[in-house]
Amino acid sequence: MQPQKPATRANLYLALGSIALALVVALVWARYDSGSGLILKVRRQVSIGDALAPTIAAAMIGLGGVMVLLQRHAAEQPGLSLANLRFLTRFLVLCAVSFALMRWTGPAVVAAINLFGEGDLSYRLLRDTAPWKYIGFAAGGTLLITVLIADIEGRLTARSVIIAVLAIAALIALYDLPFDDLQLPPNGDV
Repeated sequence: MQPQKPATRANLYLALGSIALALVVALVWARYDSGSGLILKVRRQVSIGDALAPTIAAAMIGLGGVMVLLQRHAAEQPGLSLANLRFLTRFLVLCAVSFALMRWTGPAVVAAINLFGEGDLSYRLLRDTAPWKYIGFAAGGTLLITVLIADIEGRLTARSVIIAVLAIAALIALYDLPFDDLQLPPNGDV
């Protein structure tokens, strides 16, 4: 009879951390940082409030945390390793670079046009018009998805770039095209 290895608490910490993050996002950040509630009702017209998307994201994170918490005893759980920390660091750096690209690509393109084209454009005025509103979201989102797929597969392929472009196009079709008053990130903050 083999001695059993003591179970690590990595999944317990992950689950509790996810649940805590979800609660903070839903109850604090989305509530106090958004200009409206979940649903906005003005003169019998109902529209999506600023807090709806982060609250839904928080609910998904919390649900994932609960699922990990419930299954944590089902299998032997490995401990954290240096490889896990390297992956997490790569992931966080990739997210930071992708979000910076989302934030600064549109204004940089407008600044370049103003510099070389003798224009007098303002990204703030253009941020809700096509193609300007898609530039940063498409650049940062495509980079994020492409590099994540390449990291998982161990190599960069044309297929991963095509998947990333199609995924970003689908997100634009789902979130931007049906709603007149919704702005893709980061255009609401620019």
